[in-house]
Amino acid sequence: MAIDGEAGRCVNADIAAGIPPAAALFHSLADETRLKIVQRLARGEARVVDLVGELGLAQSTVSKHLACLRDCDLVDYRAEGRQSFYALTRPELMDLLGAAEQLLAATGHAVTLCPVFGIEPGDTEPPADEEPVA
Repeated sequence: MAIDGEAGRCVNADIAAGIPPAAALFHSLADETRLKIVQRLARGEARVVDLVGELGLAQSTVSKHLACLRDCDLVDYRAEGRQSFYALTRPELMDLLGAAEQLLAATGHAVTLCPVFGIEPGDTEPPADEEPVA
């Protein structure tokens, strides 16, 4: 899911209306930065400044991705004075990611070698910077 720059949301309302909930969930987790944030928050709550330092990302990038994860109700925050501490709201998310890791291990990470990974509907060839797997 692309982040809507104006609202900081993962998708705008028009797009979201046409996406089945399961697809929206997996789209929200498909971004590497959001996945890194989720993995970090699995170890405990963190402030934006903590995530910026640990992940080496810009503050605006972290904030936009946190907004996306909040839109999906996967992350929330608690205010303490002028600081906000972010945490995962759904412990089941870690079960899902654990199952995904098991699936990747069982398939030998074949999904990363899938010849159609990254091909948009209607396209017949992978992106120019990728070689198809024989």
